[in-house]
Amino acid sequence: MSANIVYAIIVTSLATFLSRFLGALTSEGIKETSKVFKWFNCLAYATLAALIARTIIFPAGVLVDASYYSRSIVVFLSLFVFFISKKNFVYPTIFSAISMAIINNYI
Repeated sequence: MSANIVYAIIVTSLATFLSRFLGALTSEGIKETSKVFKWFNCLAYATLAALIARTIIFPAGVLVDASYYSRSIVVFLSLFVFFISKKNFVYPTIFSAISMAIINNYI
C-alpha cells in the first residue's frame, strides 16, 4: 500500500472519530426543542432530499441505464411504502432496490 493511501485513511478516520467524540461530549447540553437543533435537523433533511433528487435527475453508474419514468415510479412507490410503514426507513429502502431491479429488468 502506498504511504499516501495510509495517510488518507488516518486523516479521514481522525476527522470522523473526532467529530463523533465532540458530538458525544456536547450532546448533554443540547435540547431537542432548541432552534439550533431544529435547524440542523432541517439541514440534514434538505441535504438528503437534494441527494435523492440528484440521483433521480442526474444518475450515475448503473442507474444511467434506467429511464426517468422507472426511477420516478420507484420513488413514488417507495414514498407510499414509507408512509404506510409508519415512516420506517428500512422497508422503503429494501423495497426500492427490489422494485428498481424488477421494473428495470422486466418492464
